[in-house]
Formats: sequence, structure tokens, C-alpha cells
Amino acid sequence: MTSAALNRPLSVAELDAFGAELDALRARTMAQVGAEDARYIRRIVATVRYTEAAGRALLFFGALPPAWVLGTLLLGLSKILENMELGHNVMHGQYDWMRDPHLHGKTYEWDIVGTSDNWRYTHNYKHHTYTNVRGMDDDIGYGLLRLFPEQRWRPFYLFQPLIAVIFALLFQWGVAIQRLELGKVFSGRKTKAELREEFRPVGRKMRRQLLKDYVLFPLLAGPFFLPVLLGNLVANGMRNLWTYAVIFCGHFTADAETFPKSVLQNESRGHWYLRQLRGSSNLSGGRLLHIMTGNLSHQIEHHLYPDMPARRYAQVAPEVRAICARYGQNYNTGSMWSQFGQVIWRILRHALPSRPGKAAPLVAPVAEAV
Repeated sequence: MTSAALNRPLSVAELDAFGAELDALRARTMAQVGAEDARYIRRIVATVRYTEAAGRALLFFGALPPAWVLGTLLLGLSKILENMELGHNVMHGQYDWMRDPHLHGKTYEWDIVGTSDNWRYTHNYKHHTYTNVRGMDDDIGYGLLRLFPEQRWRPFYLFQPLIAVIFALLFQWGVAIQRLELGKVFSGRKTKAELREEFRPVGRKMRRQLLKDYVLFPLLAGPFFLPVLLGNLVANGMRNLWTYAVIFCGHFTADAETFPKSVLQNESRGHWYLRQLRGSSNLSGGRLLHIMTGNLSHQIEHHLYPDMPARRYAQVAPEVRAICARYGQNYNTGSMWSQFGQVIWRILRHALPSRPGKAAPLVAPVAEAV
């Protein structure tokens, strides 16, 4: 029996009370947001800039292996921080209250091949609205992987252990094309002309990123063209692997659940909160882990409060956990090694045919709702 099986269904009254407690926690925390949070995100911006500048400068000394290694690591660190703690969180509108045009959720453009506009649609809207709802949340397997037994098995999934590795290495590219919904083209539900039109902004962003990392900076290095190109390639690979691991650990551990579309019918605020909880997984660790994951080590809190400054998740996590305990709900957390091991198990297990298990219901039968 997994710990998810310990989840008990909540009555309608309990769901309302559950939602009210989480709403109250959000209100108390957001009332504290201010200058301290602004200083924090500006320090992150500065760290991203300085580590990128230092990394690129060291890569120009490509003939010296220690300089190349350190430069690549610093550039990779910069790209991870920009992607996770800066771009992802800013685009959720967590810092819109600052009125800083460089930190506004609707205009920020991040340093990957995918466009921010597409991410705001596929992630901020679809994923966070329909978290783990089958047929609505495209992040369930990203159209490539079968990670839950409720997904219909096809022979294609036999290859998913290999596909998962390739996807991890090229993760930013998968994010870039997600909204294009290539499956619709293959099934005839989207024309090639429509695909070409949708691809134009994506193609422009891809070209810009490729020219920057693999043409402009290598050319500026002169005789060290190849070491700089390779350093950029490795730094991008570092970010791809890290973000893939963090995101998969947050959504696809053994206790994470998916839901049928029927859960959306007359879904209350408390019901929505409960779905976010049941579909999320946290990572235990120290402050450095939280910063490097963009505080998605608190994936539960992020799904509950996506527009709250992410540095506040560690503050609210103990109260969220206590609320879960009061209502008989599993608070899914563990070390990164443990959680990622469960992800690997899902990838391997569900590459083969498997039958859906019996998930704990979210809402108690009407007869029990007193």
C-alpha cells in the first residue's frame, strides 16, 4: 500500500473548510509580500547576469581545461537559475506587483528556445488549471511517455525508456514545440498551413537562441571557437537535465495521481486545492536545493499558490503539511534521489501494458457528507 492510499475522501463540508484554510494561509502570506521579496528577486537577476558573464569570459580561455570546466559550470548555473528561479516564477506573475517592466509576467522572455507566450499558455493556463486531468493537461507524459496506468497503452511505449533519455537531453526543445501539438497534424486535425503559421514565432526564437550560443559567442572567441561552442552545448545540456529531473520529480512520483475529466464538473475551490495536492510531489532538502529548483522542490505549494513569490513556499510549507494532516491527506515529499527513483520506475513499468489501480476518491459519497 502506498501512502497515497491513506488519503481519505472528504465530504463537501470538509472540502469547503479545507479550501477556506488554504485560502486564509494564502491571504496571510501575500499580505507580507513586499520589499524583502523585491530585494531577493533582484539579487537573483544579478546572480544570473554575473555568473553568465563570468562563465562566458572563462570559456574564452578555452585552451586551459580548468577555465573551460569552470566557465561551463558557471554558464550552466546561470542558465538553470534564469530558467527555474527567475523566468518560470516571473512568468507566473509572482512579481507583477513590483511594476518593473523587466519582471512582469506577461512580457518576460526567457533564455530557452521556446517562446514565453507558448509557455504561458501550455503551463500557466492549461497545466495549472487542469493539473493532472487526463485529456486536458498536456504535461501528463508530454505526448511522448506513458507514466500512469490510466493512459492507454500502445506498442510505441515499449521504446519510452530510450525516448525518456532523449527527451531529458533535449528538454527545452520539447517545451518549445509542445503547443504546436504535432499529433494533430499526423491525425489530420490540423493542416500543415496552420502548423507553419504557429511555428513562425517558435522558429524565430529558435534561430535567435542558436545564433547566440552556437555562432555569435563562439565567433567572438576567435581561435577558441570550438571550446566555446562545446561549453555552450554542455551548459544547455546541464539545464535540460536538471529541469527535466525537477519537473518530473514534482509530478510523476509513485503517489502522484491523475484524474478523469469528470472531476471538473462543479469543482469547488477546496476540490481544486485537493486535486493540486494529490497530483504533486515535493523534494526535501536545504536552501541551495530550493533555489536551484526555483523552489519547485515545493511543488505542492507551487500548485496551490502559483502566483505567490516562490521564496515564500518554505515559509508556508509547514502549515500546508499540518492542514493536510488534519484532513487525512498524504503530503507527498522525499529526497530527490528517492523521488526520481520513483519516476524511473514509472517510466520502465508503464512502458509495458498495465491496468489502472484504484485511486482514492476525492469526494466522499453523498451519504457520508454530513
